Amino acid sequence: MNYLRNTWYMAAWADELVPGKGLARTLLDEPVFLYREQGGAVHALFDRCPHRFAPLSRGVVEGAEVVCAYHGLGFDGTGACVRNPHGPVVRALDVRSYPVVDAHKAIWIWMGDTQLADPSRITDLSFLSSVAETAFNNGYVNGKGHYQLFVDNILDLSHTDYLHPDTLGGGSISRTRAKVTEREDGVIGIHWHVFDDVPTPIFAKFMAAETARVDSWSEVDWSAPGVMKLVSGAVSTGQPRLGALNVDNVHILTPETAGTTHYFFASTRNFGVDDTELNELIRVTRARIFATEDEPMIAAQQERIGDADFWSLRPALLRTDEGAVKVRRRMDALIAAERQDSA
Repeated sequence: MNYLRNTWYMAAWADELVPGKGLARTLLDEPVFLYREQGGAVHALFDRCPHRFAPLSRGVVEGAEVVCAYHGLGFDGTGACVRNPHGPVVRALDVRSYPVVDAHKAIWIWMGDTQLADPSRITDLSFLSSVAETAFNNGYVNGKGHYQLFVDNILDLSHTDYLHPDTLGGGSISRTRAKVTEREDGVIGIHWHVFDDVPTPIFAKFMAAETARVDSWSEVDWSAPGVMKLVSGAVSTGQPRLGALNVDNVHILTPETAGTTHYFFASTRNFGVDDTELNELIRVTRARIFATEDEPMIAAQQERIGDADFWSLRPALLRTDEGAVKVRRRMDALIAAERQDSA
């Protein structure tokens, strides 16, 4: 499968890496071993010892090194072999390493040309770190399906009215045409601004009982290859947006293989920021929705698509697909340009 490689992919949540421990994860069809040394620094190595091809993730982290459990070879965070109990240390024993950055409560990895790995190109998600821990929650789903199917799912929120009618839906998104924009920095925005309509069931729980009609918004900003910030909020009809209930979410999709995806998600809010019970309720509810409603539907899509190219099936497009189509076209162009440059 063709992937965009010269870009930053999310590899894990930062709290998944415990000092002195590691995490094995397949990214873009490549086995990667992520680990955090006791001092806090994070490293990523190709998860295969060059000696007899044992997974390094079966070994142990000792200080800043990974020691292979099969024959005791040790490797530092750059991939250099620094320990060989059986003879001299030579360059042939080195393993590939990947640039990694710990930022915005997440671990980011660069799978392409290491000389192009500029941390300033990581999508700015600093809002995740600027709120109290009691107003932040995150999650992860290992999903069956091509990662762009998961991206499509967020870029066309009209599905919430049908797949999540009792929580995220309500009908207002389907009754509203999205405004799609393309910025010079490559960000594609899909924004739904709803006026004088019913609140979604989940927002109705947090608003005053007498609030029957609201102005609301759902604004998705996509950055390549699969980072999406979703802002949603509501206010009584006719009231200013300033001070309204607002939830800032992220949905980040990283390919595992051609048919499976790492789905990372998180949310923050500007209400009930000290309410730990509310935070846990939101975390559990969102995880349940993604794991039992979104993921099974996308897995079923993938089963019907099989190994066919998405465009070869000639999908019957609706006006709600405008944003998702622009993103798919953008990704196709980015991948084609990268392949041409490599050639």
